[in-house]
Amino acid sequence: MRWHKRLLVAGVSGVLALTASACAGGQVRGAGGTPQPQASTSQSTAAQANDSTFVYVPNLDVVTDWDPATSYSNEIVALSNIYEGLTRYNSQTKKAEPRLATEWTAADDGKVWTFKLRQGVKFHSGAPLTAGAVKKAIERTVEKKGGAAYIWDAVDTIEAVDDATLKFTLKYPAPLDLVASSGYAAYIYDVDAVDPDGKKTAGTGPYTVDSWQKGKETELTLKAFDGYWGGWKPEQYKKVAFRVTPEITTAWQLLQKGEVNFVQRLNPQLFQQAGATQNVQTSQSPSFQNLLVLFNTASGPAKDERVRQALQAAIDYDGLVAALKGSAQKASGLVPQGLLGHVNGMEPKQDLAKARQLLEEAGYGPDNPELKLSLTYAQGDDDQKLLVTLLSSALRKLNVTLQAKPMTWSAQWDLGKKQGQDVFVMYWYPDYPDAYSWFLNVFKSAEKPQFNLSYLKNEQIDAEIDRLPQLTATDELKADLAYRDLQKKIIEEQAAVAVPYVQTYQRALTGDIQGYVDNPAYPNVVFFYDLKRAS
Repeated sequence: MRWHKRLLVAGVSGVLALTASACAGGQVRGAGGTPQPQASTSQSTAAQANDSTFVYVPNLDVVTDWDPATSYSNEIVALSNIYEGLTRYNSQTKKAEPRLATEWTAADDGKVWTFKLRQGVKFHSGAPLTAGAVKKAIERTVEKKGGAAYIWDAVDTIEAVDDATLKFTLKYPAPLDLVASSGYAAYIYDVDAVDPDGKKTAGTGPYTVDSWQKGKETELTLKAFDGYWGGWKPEQYKKVAFRVTPEITTAWQLLQKGEVNFVQRLNPQLFQQAGATQNVQTSQSPSFQNLLVLFNTASGPAKDERVRQALQAAIDYDGLVAALKGSAQKASGLVPQGLLGHVNGMEPKQDLAKARQLLEEAGYGPDNPELKLSLTYAQGDDDQKLLVTLLSSALRKLNVTLQAKPMTWSAQWDLGKKQGQDVFVMYWYPDYPDAYSWFLNVFKSAEKPQFNLSYLKNEQIDAEIDRLPQLTATDELKADLAYRDLQKKIIEEQAAVAVPYVQTYQRALTGDIQGYVDNPAYPNVVFFYDLKRAS
């Protein structure tokens, strides 16, 4: 089974927690303030050997696809340490920073980009990094048409000017420095050494695969790439292991014992406990991931706009966020804070009187026949389950029965592509730091739905979505206004979606880890090379 991209961010129950997507998610560009992670730290007193293994605890299988061209799922947590892009997004400066490219320039209003490559870099295969190799990698990714390959849609031609210079000519202006920082489809790799089975890797990153045992508890181990261009210091981690632990309470126990180093998500109760536990540190930071409640605009009772508006008004947004106790913050519009296009003043509010009035206008409500609505959500995700519980309770008072069904992502998504539900609950986050992904993937018309699971079809909205990349590259003020207008049309006028909250990442680490910084542009990724172990 292939776990899709939106599975990446786990819920807080002990079982598999999902989010929602696969072959076309999106990522976002930066504007606004993203606070630094706040750590509560208690340092270990025992000196540790520098050759110790950093153990990361995911609650889902790690690798679904080894191909760096088509990878679009959980394996981002590993592949981001094996492969590198031309740039990497810095969530503090909100800009792309050098990686395999040391500098770049844009000309012709963002339609011509020239990147200078870092010298002395070798692929894990031993081949040198050259402009020709980078060109072949990106062209192969585009040709494969998998995962997030759409991020290169603006590219018309790629030219290797010389071994150290790469020139992109675009069909229309686009922020290629941010595109090149994407967590998916932006990896640079040795095309001639790609191994779909993961027995060898073809990247330039600091780590290579040591072992992979699909289905085993310790599924994947990585080892240092001795020829890494950045070099190595004694205090850095040379070994990494991914130990799959579905039960969050078990993961927490292992962390307390010091058997593992990083738990990607705790529930609010355990997170509070972790903050007061000796030899444990916590990290809390905003994410770019929000929860979407998508309404079926194409068929069934929710095809009536008044029913959709009533559902929006029935959600107890404040109660939901309060119950999540710091693991989420109330959303304002579709675009999370920290990205160009975020809108203040669009925080939703529960209004049961309005919901009742709208339902009565549509022929439902307490004095009319019962309305039954089907809803699907992620099996094992306690946050989504809480949303469903609160909404079911509110709707019951309005003579609406919510037939809610928890499902594995693959089953939920398969049903959604057949328009098999009235309400579809899922998470979304961007492929690169840009809000475009929400609009292109989730709300642009599609004959065969992939992630447009509200089934919205609106030519005017489509045209405005198509303008976003060029506006972002040439006039951020106009782009910001365009995003604002689109959010009002999609949320308020079309009532295609409700956005209850943006997730807050709550991590727990052993107290001897130094250098950890959460980067929302790379969900759940730990850049192990940046860490060191305190002695």
